[in-house]
Amino acid sequence: MFARTRLGSGPGLLLAHGAGSSLANTYGPVMEGLAAGHTVVGIDYPGSGETPRSTAPLTVDDLADQLVAAADAEGLDRFAVSGFSLGGAVAVRTAARYPERVTALVLTAAFAHRDNRLALASSIWNKIAASGDRELLAEFLIMVALGTHGIESMPAEQLRQTLGYTAAAAADGSSEQSDLVGRVDVRGDLATIAVPTLVISTTDDRLTSTALHRQLADAIPGAQLAEIATGHLPMLERADEWLQLIIEFLAKHDA
Repeated sequence: MFARTRLGSGPGLLLAHGAGSSLANTYGPVMEGLAAGHTVVGIDYPGSGETPRSTAPLTVDDLADQLVAAADAEGLDRFAVSGFSLGGAVAVRTAARYPERVTALVLTAAFAHRDNRLALASSIWNKIAASGDRELLAEFLIMVALGTHGIESMPAEQLRQTLGYTAAAAADGSSEQSDLVGRVDVRGDLATIAVPTLVISTTDDRLTSTALHRQLADAIPGAQLAEIATGHLPMLERADEWLQLIIEFLAKHDA
């Protein structure tokens, strides 16, 4: 079983975090806000948080199944699913595998399948992570994940501190998780999604492009598209705006 977190009360909401991160690092700034009106349950992927690294390649099916297993363990029968970046593909696969249990989807900075830029980025990411050079990994991730305003508005000392925090917080399983980014493909699931879906596009994103976000919104029947003027990390750049979008959407579609 994967390490899991539960907070709050109310309608169920499962959280699927991004690659190279953890539940706390992806959703930490908005977790309490989400838990104010929901029973929030999330997992840490292998090599994140307290979950041991995997000795086998990760699969999106296993991550989806483990997310639902966490819901089972916490007594949640039906739930919305919020997925960030790689977690968006996990959320989509969860809805495809458990259609009778998922009530809504929120997909942020997400993708169904990597484009050429993301394929290159995930390959570089994987190689740096496998090398064990956490400082270089932090430099790469900050360069590609922060938006233009976010990174250019930082004084030199703040940028240095951010790099240090990023290096320390990088998941031990970053290599395996970034490898999955380059392999995952849930495009075949999109047309089968039959629940209300919000796609949140991060419009200054250098890692997952707005074209990838729009592909999700176009392919999922009835999906709504919202935009945040941020890079790939709205939890760092515009957490309040991100939280508000999720809460307002779920308020209309909670089971």
